[in-house]
Amino acid sequence: MDAKAPKIDIGMTDESRGKIAAGLSRLLADSYTLYLMTHNFHWNVKGPMFNSLHLMFMTQYSEQWTALDLIAERIRALGYPAPGTYAEFVKLATIKEVEGVPKAMEMVGHLVTAQEATARTARELLPLADEANDQPTMDLLTQRLDVHEKTAWMLRSLLEE
Repeated sequence: MDAKAPKIDIGMTDESRGKIAAGLSRLLADSYTLYLMTHNFHWNVKGPMFNSLHLMFMTQYSEQWTALDLIAERIRALGYPAPGTYAEFVKLATIKEVEGVPKAMEMVGHLVTAQEATARTARELLPLADEANDQPTMDLLTQRLDVHEKTAWMLRSLLEE
């Protein structure tokens, strides 16, 4: 990470804390991009499945909103500033914004892709957190993986015939 690490003695090296905070910053960026996409689709969905998708998207973005705070606070606990601007999120995120207003089932497809991308970002950080003996980050990543994998499965199920 670019920011100079403050002196913190929690049983992890400064280098490990920096690398983990950088990985969590990427996870925060993907999570925020996913949150914004889901909220946008909640506002703009239409068609025969409007009510079901509108409510499903609301449940998903509400859960995602809570997760943003948990990820950002973990970055802060490691001694680094959490990214918090659109410019930072665009640089760090692996998820690309969706332009326009897709049809309802296209929204579902975009969300599957974004949920899977967010899961991959979380999973990439697990070995580093494990090597650093960083159980709080490992716990957070495990919880996020469970949510993103389950949500992707539920969304994929809507696309099956």
